[in-house]
Amino acid sequence: MRIAVTGSCGYIGRHVVAALQRTKGFEVFPVDAVGSNPIDIFSNEDAQALYRRLGSPDALVHLAWKDGFRHDAESHLQFLPWHYRFLTGMIECGCKNVSVMGSMHEVGYYEGCISDEDLPSCDPASAYGIAKNALRQAIFAYVRGKRDVSLKWLRGFYITGDEARASSIFAKILQRSAEGVRSFPFTDGLAKYDFIDVDELSEMITAASAKRGVKEVINVCSGVPVALKDRVEEFLRQHRIDIQLEYGAFPTRPYDSPIVYGSNRKIMRIMKEFRHE
Repeated sequence: MRIAVTGSCGYIGRHVVAALQRTKGFEVFPVDAVGSNPIDIFSNEDAQALYRRLGSPDALVHLAWKDGFRHDAESHLQFLPWHYRFLTGMIECGCKNVSVMGSMHEVGYYEGCISDEDLPSCDPASAYGIAKNALRQAIFAYVRGKRDVSLKWLRGFYITGDEARASSIFAKILQRSAEGVRSFPFTDGLAKYDFIDVDELSEMITAASAKRGVKEVINVCSGVPVALKDRVEEFLRQHRIDIQLEYGAFPTRPYDSPIVYGSNRKIMRIMKEFRHE
């Protein structure tokens, strides 16, 4: 399977490319706007010409997304039609197996397990979530009735690991530690989230990208809710960081769910099938 990966130099992308390259049966074509061979997938280039420049792929993993760590950036809505144009163009040119990275932020406020991966309604609260949700709805509407197209929307949750390239609370703790700071302002840390390491996530994306004959949302997550304070304290122990958490320095935001996590039954089944192929 010749597979193109957009955003290949990004936080998730570099790990997905590595996971695909370790797996037999894939010929990987990394695509990014930076790097040694930059390709602008949002240029006005003819779709067929762009498709050929991407290696005429059988499959596409679309991870590229500007300002992914800045959820209120205007670019999310500005680039939305370009994402749609790129994806539909690739499908029309012959790429019939497409996987797109989604986010739990497209769901909006939700308490408990997101077990029905095709939620009937979403109410995202940020520009990032709104754009992701709109792209999901638009691209599924586009492929409806196209029997030869396989579309997987990969809904991610809270991604950890490779903190040097991330912008998470864990990355900020490492930065403060390197600066010699010995305290870190924190919330009460009681909210529970679904954490997954970026390398484990990449293995899930690899397995899902090979799946054919489906049009579905797939949660790529651990399926286990963990209190933020427990996960951060574990991180401090693992990295032997001498920082004291200032609990209660920041109030709990009213729009943050006290517990939200995903069901991973579907992705675990897909991974099991993938390993036995």
